[in-house]
Amino acid sequence: MTHAVQAAGGVLHRRDGDGTIEVCLVHRPRYDDWALPKGKLDDDEHPLAGAVREVAEETGWTGVPELRLPTVDYELPDGRPKTVDYWLMRATDGGPVQDTDEVDELAWLPPAQAAERVSYADERRILEHVAGLPPITAVAGLVRHAHAGERKAWKGNDALRPIDEQGRADAERMAVVLALLKPERLITATPLRCKQTLEPLSARLGGLPIVQDGAFAEPADADDAPAKAKVGAQRMLELRPGGVPVICSQGKVMPAMLAALHDESDPAPYKTAKGAAWLLTWSGDRLLDASRL
Repeated sequence: MTHAVQAAGGVLHRRDGDGTIEVCLVHRPRYDDWALPKGKLDDDEHPLAGAVREVAEETGWTGVPELRLPTVDYELPDGRPKTVDYWLMRATDGGPVQDTDEVDELAWLPPAQAAERVSYADERRILEHVAGLPPITAVAGLVRHAHAGERKAWKGNDALRPIDEQGRADAERMAVVLALLKPERLITATPLRCKQTLEPLSARLGGLPIVQDGAFAEPADADDAPAKAKVGAQRMLELRPGGVPVICSQGKVMPAMLAALHDESDPAPYKTAKGAAWLLTWSGDRLLDASRL
């Protein structure tokens, strides 16, 4: 069986002195081409982590993910399939190019000009997609609490049911990914397992406080879940200003909450596994995208 090569990269953007948006292309002397920064994933590396790492190595800039972009699939000269996942990233903390063997020059250009210079048609389509996007005004991470054993096997107050060994591994894994969003607020539903899910992320962020919010908790009566999901969706809208939040919620309210944010009635597409997360992106009052992490 031929295994696909997995890679990731980003469209890194900043504003110049006049406020014009520019995106970064890299020149690779080995191929004498202009391309988006990208590269192969390390073993077991999450695609978003790989994308941020590759952008840093090839441009010298830290990229903060804002929006999932279209994936590119193509065939390598040796016949192997290759998949590249891309994210739009806001540039912060610029420095020198780290991978000088791979990249010898950067170009910061308006998206339309970058689309003209880039050497590959699939990357040109991504840049044209970026050029047509409305301004991004808010980003949030939304995670379902990590594995916490079986509800039926827990004899005490269910709100005090802790995450288990698998849940601790889930929480550590997602902390690596969610930290890439540079969160400034951590908010959880009231059960202990929700708070514990964000504790590794809090530790990575220097002990950022975790605030409990009942708007994201499951109701005592399952029949009340649709109404409670609307409360959670409204609370997420209220949290848009004031820095990137990461919110930990529960499985019976998250699908309907995400459907409500999309102004949809069917929650099924938003069913979320324990310990899994979403990247939510807004432009003003419009939710541009919710992509699975």
